[in-house]
Amino acid sequence: MSAFRVIVQRDLTMAFRRVGDLCMPLIFFVIVCTLFPLAIGQDKDLLRAVGPGAIWVAALLATLLSLNTLFREDFDDGTLEQLALSRHPLTALLLAKTLAHWLIAELPLVLSAPLLALGFDLPAAGLQALLLTLLIGTPTLSLLGAIGAALTAGLRRATGLLAILLLPLTVPVLIFGARSVGLASSGQSIAGPLFLLGGITTLALTLAPFATAAAARVSLD
Repeated sequence: MSAFRVIVQRDLTMAFRRVGDLCMPLIFFVIVCTLFPLAIGQDKDLLRAVGPGAIWVAALLATLLSLNTLFREDFDDGTLEQLALSRHPLTALLLAKTLAHWLIAELPLVLSAPLLALGFDLPAAGLQALLLTLLIGTPTLSLLGAIGAALTAGLRRATGLLAILLLPLTVPVLIFGARSVGLASSGQSIAGPLFLLGGITTLALTLAPFATAAAARVSLD
């Protein structure tokens, strides 16, 4: 746990030293969520219908924007190799880096989403469901993205390949996340898709760290 905490603190400290890189995913998320209502117009029914999906897609794209360098610098300066040779489990160390990524890149999106969702005329129940589903679902985006980032750590231009690897895996998260918000906005129960979303996150938290460690070893070899 001491090594886990040190890795998280190190990545957070390095991120706050580069404010531009830190703010880029959030700025992208804000721009996309702002442009959608402007493009759609004043049709409130249409805004409520497309809002949950648009916000979730924007969150996914912002995640892709931040994942490209998750392990790149550590690979280039030899830190990733030292982590692999450490006496501590590589699975736990890379999970710490994934947690730091979620805190840096995803948590600001989650906190700003309800405010941006006002542009889609979502009711209070929909805003609450949006915040809840993003809190549950965005860790999965980081966990799955870490696998792709570890596989492509040694590639210079891996954004396109990373998108190809990640997008098919995130489709269930997008579906259940947007569906939950849509049901809540119409006054229906969101228990079904919310439990499925939680199950996906639990499965990702259980399996993804091992896959990330294996992918990192492949990149190092």
